[in-house]
Amino acid sequence: MSQWKAICRLDDIPRLGAQVVAHPEGDIALFRTADDWVFALRDKCPHKGGPLSQGIVHGERVTCPLHGWNLALETGEACAPDVGCAKKFPARVEGGVVLLEL
Repeated sequence: MSQWKAICRLDDIPRLGAQVVAHPEGDIALFRTADDWVFALRDKCPHKGGPLSQGIVHGERVTCPLHGWNLALETGEACAPDVGCAKKFPARVEGGVVLLEL
């Protein structure tokens, strides 16, 4: 059964940056946009497994640092012409605290 878990404070994630959360099934990258939206994706690019948390956040996308693939933060889907998807995790912010549904 899944449940919401407090992970960190919003301010712990740099704007237009990411923070990594260890998880038994693989690391999860928390991304924060310029508008303070938070998204969570498996920290593994669907192309060659690059660490998405080390990529560049722009708008509501992240660019993989290895080969430049762009992924939509909301869905984890690669942007055309690339095809693939990073697993997405539900995330929300309440009272300045980031919560993940795990």
